[in-house]
Amino acid sequence: MTQLFRSLIFVPGNNLRFLEKAKRIQADIVCFDLEDSVPDDEKVKARKLIKSALKSRKLYSSSIYVRTNSPLSGKIPSDLKEVIQNGIDGIIIPKVNNVKELKKIEKIISVLEKSKKLKPIQIIPSIESAEGVVNTYSIASFGKRVSAVVFGVFDLLNDIGVEYTKESEGEKYSRGKIPVDAHAAGIVAIDAIWQDLKDSKGFQKDCKFGKSLGYSGKSVIHPDQIDTVHKLFYPNKNEISWAQKVCKIYSESTKKGKGATTVDGKMIDEVHFKQAKALLELVES
Repeated sequence: MTQLFRSLIFVPGNNLRFLEKAKRIQADIVCFDLEDSVPDDEKVKARKLIKSALKSRKLYSSSIYVRTNSPLSGKIPSDLKEVIQNGIDGIIIPKVNNVKELKKIEKIISVLEKSKKLKPIQIIPSIESAEGVVNTYSIASFGKRVSAVVFGVFDLLNDIGVEYTKESEGEKYSRGKIPVDAHAAGIVAIDAIWQDLKDSKGFQKDCKFGKSLGYSGKSVIHPDQIDTVHKLFYPNKNEISWAQKVCKIYSESTKKGKGATTVDGKMIDEVHFKQAKALLELVES
């Protein structure tokens, strides 16, 4: 499946009704959640419900990711054991602080993929701490599995001891740094959520500001936010031009029997090609 990153919506993994409703959601990524939206005593139930939902993958129109618990929780091995199977497109890892954490997680994923004969699964690390912000570039450039990073504003502000407001000064440096580091690593960044569902004007303003910082999309908490996000994160002329160039050069490279190549000095491979193709298909439609 080709991948766009304009919208990412989280669906509580312990709620069967919401998992069913997600079949009709038109977000680019629907993420079944095992972390913040699921109480500790519901984790086992959530894993089983998500495992069952993945068996009905064809009924979902979006890319399907699963958000595990955090590296520090100790729950990731149990999460991955249940959800790594046919039907899953990727994993979102919350509260990633450094590359060491990703190395341990990737080893588990690789073993499960091999035992179940699965294609490589994508990873989206979530940057939600001061350490994570400092290490964003190394996290974003960890390897081919990492296709994007996502910004988690609330845990970050908690980590640095700043109270959240709609225009919090405490988030500005981190919010600006993350997409710069992501683009330097050759991937995209997804902006944090907007919490106030009643403030549509504020939401639109926040989306426009996020796009101006270099974000390719936004996390959302309700399906009603998706249309706005898709309109405001529509590809600009530079992105379309870049996608056309990537598709042309990568196609020529593969005809010569080569894989990865470069475009304007930046390395591109199949992941970049799929993203570029998806963007052009969106524009054409």
